[in-house]
Amino acid sequence: MMPPATDTLVVYRIPISAWIAVFAISGILCSKADEDGDKFFQSKVQPLLEAKCLKCHSHVWGKMKGGLTLDSRSGWAEGGDSGPTIIPGKPGESRLITAVRYTDPDLQMPPKAKLSDDQIAVLVEWVKKGAPDPRKLETQQLADTDWWSLKKLVAPKPPRGGHPIDAFVQARLKAAGLKPAPRADRTSLIRRLSFDLHGLLPTPEEVAAFANDSDPNAYRNLADELLASPRYGERWARHWLDTIHFADSHGCEHDVKRPNAWRFRDYVIDRLNADVPWGRFIREQLATDVAYPEQPELTAALGFIAAGPQELSRAGTAPVTFDYLDRDDMVTQMMAAFASTTANCARCHTHKFDPITQEDYYALQAVFAGVGKGDIPYDTTAAIANRRRELQSLLAAGTARNAEILLPKKYTQIVRQWEESRRQETVNWEPLDAEVFVASGGAVLTKQADGSILASGTIADQENYTVTSKPSLGRLTAIRLDVLRDDRLPKNGPGRAGNGNLHLAEVAVTWFPKDSNTPVKLKIARASADFDQVNWVAAHAIDGDPKTGWAIFPRINESHHIVLELAKPIDLKPEGRLAVTLKQLYPPKHLIGRFKLSITDADGAVQALPTAATVGLKKPEDQRTKPEQTAIAAVALSAYATKGLASLPKKATVYGVSTLWSHAKKLSKPRTPTPVHLLRRGDIHSPEQEVGPGALSAIKALNGRFELADPKQESSRRLALADWLAHHDNPLTWRSIVNRVWHYHFGSGLSDTPNDFGRMGTKPSHPDLLDWLAVWFRDEAKGSLKELHRLILTSETWQQASLTEPNSKDSSNRLLGRMNRQRLDAEMLRDSVLRITGRLDLTMGGPGIEQFTTAKGPQATPILDYAAFDWNAPAAGRRSIYRVVWRGIPDPFMEAMDFPDLGLLAPKRGFSVSALQSLTLFNNQFMLQASEWFAQRVQKERNELDDQIARAVELAWLRAATEDELNEFTTFTRQHGLPAFCRLLLNSNEFLFVE
Repeated sequence: MMPPATDTLVVYRIPISAWIAVFAISGILCSKADEDGDKFFQSKVQPLLEAKCLKCHSHVWGKMKGGLTLDSRSGWAEGGDSGPTIIPGKPGESRLITAVRYTDPDLQMPPKAKLSDDQIAVLVEWVKKGAPDPRKLETQQLADTDWWSLKKLVAPKPPRGGHPIDAFVQARLKAAGLKPAPRADRTSLIRRLSFDLHGLLPTPEEVAAFANDSDPNAYRNLADELLASPRYGERWARHWLDTIHFADSHGCEHDVKRPNAWRFRDYVIDRLNADVPWGRFIREQLATDVAYPEQPELTAALGFIAAGPQELSRAGTAPVTFDYLDRDDMVTQMMAAFASTTANCARCHTHKFDPITQEDYYALQAVFAGVGKGDIPYDTTAAIANRRRELQSLLAAGTARNAEILLPKKYTQIVRQWEESRRQETVNWEPLDAEVFVASGGAVLTKQADGSILASGTIADQENYTVTSKPSLGRLTAIRLDVLRDDRLPKNGPGRAGNGNLHLAEVAVTWFPKDSNTPVKLKIARASADFDQVNWVAAHAIDGDPKTGWAIFPRINESHHIVLELAKPIDLKPEGRLAVTLKQLYPPKHLIGRFKLSITDADGAVQALPTAATVGLKKPEDQRTKPEQTAIAAVALSAYATKGLASLPKKATVYGVSTLWSHAKKLSKPRTPTPVHLLRRGDIHSPEQEVGPGALSAIKALNGRFELADPKQESSRRLALADWLAHHDNPLTWRSIVNRVWHYHFGSGLSDTPNDFGRMGTKPSHPDLLDWLAVWFRDEAKGSLKELHRLILTSETWQQASLTEPNSKDSSNRLLGRMNRQRLDAEMLRDSVLRITGRLDLTMGGPGIEQFTTAKGPQATPILDYAAFDWNAPAAGRRSIYRVVWRGIPDPFMEAMDFPDLGLLAPKRGFSVSALQSLTLFNNQFMLQASEWFAQRVQKERNELDDQIARAVELAWLRAATEDELNEFTTFTRQHGLPAFCRLLLNSNEFLFVE
């Protein structure tokens, strides 16, 4: 929606009249006689001044007409571009009242229909009272950093000896007059532990082994065994991917797949299994390229910053807006995930509840001002990366004739071997007999007696020569272009430029087989010439850049040649045609004057030699000049490096952040950080002062602005932020992660808002325990998540039974007097069903599995059909962590089971109970197919129906069926069949819930 042309007051591009009318229609405006004071404001006035659109700040990057916000006293006091909107005590001077009264023809709200007199009277009465606002917001709170999450971390002493978690929890229970629940039985414990750490139902055999283990350390040994399994990383990676809203597609309007995003998922699994310290985990995901450059395999970690959605529809039309939007998601995700902080709430004004300034927010944006999202190639081992760098250095040195790199003794033998092979190989060049030769820019091409072609006539700014021939050879490996001196050309050529020069920008080669309508474009792998002008070398003629090319100045008045080697040989079937196009594009009028084309079928040393190398090869090695030695080494080592590079494994690719991407487009060279400005009221059209990279200024122990040696070095910004987050004295980071881990173990965090430790979040139920855990995790566990798991899992608090009757004194169980009963989440359900049926495939890693069919949609976003997926396909049994998650087109089964919308951050899963869930569990194609598989499995393992039923119960419920259950189940199965009974088990509460 575009802003209206009239000077109406607009918020979120919606006239104030629109949302006043909404509340009026809803009956929120009621009789003034019933209310006074604060209640009058809260029930009548506040709904008029706080629209839903303001609460989510979706308007931040759009133009707010008049720059007005009415959600706080500061908003209407400062007003919009025309000044204050409300003058307390003076309704006649308040623009808001003027607008709703329709006394000004240019300022009327609503524009289509005037409000009723009663509605206007509410606003007039409020302004007469002085426009009182009982809400207490920014000023005091922003100055006050004495908030629990911002305080320095100091480990309180546990109330007693023994397990520290139990000491803190039981002290709170005792103070409340409560007692902890008894310990859960062994079957419940192994089931709970297996789901908690692996997300999988244990087998009856595993349960029996644990239940009968007399070792006093049996429980701890089981926990250690589960933590050491690769299944642990697969389960806990899902938690992190939820937290940072990672998915395999962009989301938004152009919801297309990110085919290389999966490597970040595999990175998370690998690093969690390796138990990388948390501080390092932070640094890897934010700045591994600069923090750990010797480990290129960690490049996949940069998928963290790019994990969120990307709105491509704005990339081309509003690049500045696109940048701010893209960075906003990066800042929101990063601060919520690592610091449990809603820094993004300070986008258009200083945070209303927490000590986060608007400048802090834009300082965080400035950290990411030099990166964009896109595919990043990288080597998977340091050895490959080092080898690639060495070979690329040799290629560059060959082009630059760098003797320091080319002439060391370690390369002498390679050069000698190249010389020997060249002596033994001969290259025969077969001239091409041009049948058709045309110029696109108006030049006249004339065939000469020797088969060469002379250009004359018009000298255009740009020109393409295309020569078509019928080759006499049966195979093609390389093409040679000779540019020939000629007395008829300026300075005798071989170019047509006034100084005799030429510029060959690009060469295209196409093969036209006989009786085929499909031409074959031939790829040129390498170009070499007898002479290269400085910065205009042979390789530039095949680099795809129209503004680079091969040139020969100052060696004019001489003939030269360039050799173009194909990436792979091609068989030339008889009667086909070969077309060679010479593109001369930049700078203007630098055209070829006279030229000849030849081809060869030789596999050996076909590259062109510089004159110095040709002369040097005719001399004994000890009589060569240094320039001759350098020229020979350049050719030899370039060939060596080219061959070596071709033999290296192809680089892996991950969807991440890089300086080589901007506005969703790949750049030819790295970008530098662009200036980030504080935006007045978040309006992209109202930039104020430039803000440098930094973080939160409220943490006094750390510097809120980064002092960088080179602010233009983009990677140093990300590393500075990573160091700020991982700093020993950052209280947010260490509290955040231990609370997050606690949340996944208990179903609720000590603070039940894992992404918000601010005043709008939940204060911790056990603040001393949270601080003790944070300090212990940081200092004693050295950031080891597995040690944190062990500490929690070995506590009596975690091992308590989940009683069916909650204590009336603590019905929500915030004091942890029992274990929380939890339902299986979507992945645990699907993966455990696969395991019960014997279909679970534990293959790790690799591209995501598309559990849907795909068809072309009306725009970029495809049509996905989940119902058409074949559950008997080879990949159908992979764990759910490996499925492709399409951000905007969810899997109906997973969505029904509360898999989150990953267009948003998902710090905790929702828990819904609906008819749709029951219908999904009972009728979804996956569940129907699984019931068949389940029945087939027990039929293979047991012969008699009674035994099959007993085995099915044992697999699903991890216990033996009672005699009454067997009787009822047998009757049911005889009537409805074994698959129906298996489906009943998979829909039972005993299977779906974890005690």
